[in-house]
Amino acid sequence: MTNRTVGTQEEWQAARDELLKREKELTRMSDELAEQRRKLPWVSVEKDYSFDTVDGDKRLADLFDGRSQLLIYHFMFGPTWDAGCPVCSSITDALAASAPHLAARDVTMLLVSRGPIDKLQGYRQRMGWNLPWVSAGGTDFNRDLGFTSAPSWMARSR
Repeated sequence: MTNRTVGTQEEWQAARDELLKREKELTRMSDELAEQRRKLPWVSVEKDYSFDTVDGDKRLADLFDGRSQLLIYHFMFGPTWDAGCPVCSSITDALAASAPHLAARDVTMLLVSRGPIDKLQGYRQRMGWNLPWVSAGGTDFNRDLGFTSAPSWMARSR
């Protein structure tokens, strides 16, 4: 059991006010980092990447599915894994509901992983998602875009 201090309302309010100052500082720092991320230079994609899909091989340009924008979520699901990352799974639960709204705004959203397409589709069906999911296994796509490996905590859990 956790050892807690019991104090007065005034003590709690003073401590809460101090915590709020730190929370606001964290929010400002997060906003600054987000701004720096948005200012990163764009890089032209010059490689002709090929992806395994349920409809066969597709090139990166084909994944746009006739829309002007493509939103890719890198879902950690390695070639030897039997299930996807739990955090990615939770995020995808929320993302899946956004896909129709994005499509209405000329955006195709999909998941990409290094795992084989049959494992990805099996997990997709198990989870009840309707988002397209493609495999970039055997390509440099994930590495070239900076998705090199799972975090150390995930490697231990597999």
